Amino acid sequence: MRNTLLAGLLLLGGSSAALGQTINPRPLTLDEYKKAKTFAIKDLDADSYVKFENAYILDRYEARKPYFITGDDGLKKRIDLYKLLAKDGMQEIGTLVFYTNEKGKRYQALLPDFTADGKVWAQYFEDIHAIDREEKNFVLKLSYVLSKELAYQQFKALNQGKNLSAESGTYGNDICFPGEQLVALAAGGHRALHAVQPGDQILGLNARTGQPAAATVCAVHAHAAQNYALTQLHVVAVREQASAHATTAHLASRVLEATPNHPLQTLAGPKPAGEVAVGDQILCLNPATLTLEPHIVLRTQEYAGGVQPVYNLTTTAGDNFLLNGVLVLQK
Repeated sequence: MRNTLLAGLLLLGGSSAALGQTINPRPLTLDEYKKAKTFAIKDLDADSYVKFENAYILDRYEARKPYFITGDDGLKKRIDLYKLLAKDGMQEIGTLVFYTNEKGKRYQALLPDFTADGKVWAQYFEDIHAIDREEKNFVLKLSYVLSKELAYQQFKALNQGKNLSAESGTYGNDICFPGEQLVALAAGGHRALHAVQPGDQILGLNARTGQPAAATVCAVHAHAAQNYALTQLHVVAVREQASAHATTAHLASRVLEATPNHPLQTLAGPKPAGEVAVGDQILCLNPATLTLEPHIVLRTQEYAGGVQPVYNLTTTAGDNFLLNGVLVLQK
């Protein structure tokens, strides 16, 4: 009981009155609470704005990407937040939480707005406690997410008028790269990705030999300009040569940017760019020997890249090409 009360205090701090921008929304009734708890989102990755009964709307909170949380048990959970709006007056009356466990089972909890009656809040605490009994540490993980969101809203309030774009990159299903990055050409030199045309000869990986080989561009895929979220990877390789008098080191580095869901080929296997970790190894082109060599990921960063189109290629190499000297996979 004590743990539930402590968790309740954390969750109260993360109520949608604190998270949202409406100062005095109408209270959520108990009947509405019970009804809205049943509202379902078919596709959490695609559906960001859904109407119900022509009276309510679920709107993805702050256009926020989902949270993925892995505990000490190694089990990965997903949490998505949606504002619950009353269509009449477009008042925000709650926040609907979708919690998906590692087996794909989904739980739903409706966080009432601050103005809701005490009976609604009591029902909410009963509901999350019931979920917590079935799904271990549900309340703890939910408290973490809501506390993060409350801190972000406080940050926004203290920084009105300042650029918060790093918090608002677009996460979607487009699997691409910014267009200013350089594609390696088969005849030597490079061309900006946005300037590549079908029929161009570029470098890819020959699966049979394991070395770079010419490939023909079949199609260039461009996606509309948005403020895409990007993952930036800094990779390095150090080649040392020791003699009796000294050790000579040559440091080679590359920087690659991709949408977080774009697959990259690491030595451990394909990974989305956003899941590539420091210490992972990625194949890069050695321009002196024209061979592919492993580079170690030194640093990763995720940020909103500003409004711009993003691109990808389809080539005769099958599933790869070289971008900024890094071997990348086609979607």
